[in-house]
Amino acid sequence: MSISRREPVTCGVDIGSTNIKVAALDRAGSVLARASRPTPRDPYELTLDTRVLFDVVEELVVEACGNAYAAHALCTVGVGEDGVLVDSDLVPLSAALAWFDPRRQGVFRVLRPLLSVDEELDAAADAARTMVGWAWARQQPGTDAAHSWIAVADLAAVLWTGRLFLSDTLASRTGAWRASSRTWSPDRVALTLGPLGLLPPVLAAGVVVGPVRSPMLRAAGVVGEDAVAVAGGHDHPVGGWAVDQLEPGSVLDSMGTAEVIVTQSPLAPSVHRARVDIGPGIRSTGTTVLSVIELARNVAWAAQDPDVGVWIEALLAGKARPEPVLEAGYFRPGRRGGNPPSYASDVPRDRRVKASAVLGALACEGRDSVDAVSDGTSVSGSSRVLLAGGGSRAPGWVDLKEAVAGYRSEPIAEPEVTAVGAALLAATALGWAPDPAAALGRQRPSTR
Repeated sequence: MSISRREPVTCGVDIGSTNIKVAALDRAGSVLARASRPTPRDPYELTLDTRVLFDVVEELVVEACGNAYAAHALCTVGVGEDGVLVDSDLVPLSAALAWFDPRRQGVFRVLRPLLSVDEELDAAADAARTMVGWAWARQQPGTDAAHSWIAVADLAAVLWTGRLFLSDTLASRTGAWRASSRTWSPDRVALTLGPLGLLPPVLAAGVVVGPVRSPMLRAAGVVGEDAVAVAGGHDHPVGGWAVDQLEPGSVLDSMGTAEVIVTQSPLAPSVHRARVDIGPGIRSTGTTVLSVIELARNVAWAAQDPDVGVWIEALLAGKARPEPVLEAGYFRPGRRGGNPPSYASDVPRDRRVKASAVLGALACEGRDSVDAVSDGTSVSGSSRVLLAGGGSRAPGWVDLKEAVAGYRSEPIAEPEVTAVGAALLAATALGWAPDPAAALGRQRPSTR
């Protein structure tokens, strides 16, 4: 089928910690096709070979478009902190270190006493920040030839267009960016990365980066002659923006490898608060407010005891009721950047109690994060909390979270909110007017 006979779509690409997802959207907002594959991460090193990653992204776009669709805009989003140094030919000089890699803790311990204090930065310093990845990358052999830093989420758009850039939603994840003034902290950049010239221009999410020049996609016939790449960046703000289009003022609780609570505020970016990171508003002068919680890693740590793991699975599925220890403090969740979880010294030995304590502590983290992102953002206390991600499809987990939080929440029908959100962002960049309700679906009716 020729390109001209294919139905025009936009493609959203979500490069997650665990999986890569692609969604194709038509002008009205209907999701016409999907494709997904595990993120090609080294199982031992936790790193990414970005050349392999790029090939997978292109293969998934071809799979999603098939013989029926042609993408006229592509928007890539993904993990907020991972990236790679490249040379002047855009060839990667090192692997990309995962935001949850425990090696970040050692790098951060060295950096922490040297970091300048700057309360205007979007995010508090911790081991998961991009600047820690900068410092790690500069320690790798061969990076003396570095020409620029490219974020993993922006990589495909950079290679498709040949234009170096960094999405502003990702700049906010570095620990060295101020959304309020759209400026870098030169001291932090110099300490961790080197010259400011290694950082590409920062582009706002939703703007057109440039034309897509991909021999592979063109040969497959899956992009229109006028196809463009659109800046997206950090996955969760884009997902939160999409949900805000569906229901303005809502709070998105997205539960995957990490749990991210995010909302869009009409207020201009200001100083961040405890438990909260900020970023630029998407297609607005407001602010993205979010909180990130380690989720899957904490559950996996507890499930190393097989008996605890069995009870966790039963509780998540709603096949067992938790013990009354949800807020007892018996479990201390691991924090971002690889900091390990632990039990309190007085935790009971009973495996069902331990499983209940683990999930209860994580539910408390989610509740407190919803409160934190809602505080001072002009999001009212009556704003609904909408659920997305794999966790939203675990009935026992949703019940447990509601028991701890004291409020009801509603799951979104669309299973891949972020990929579809990226496709919506690409569509708006083209001037299309897709219906967010058609794209994301109405909220799934509660069966409880």
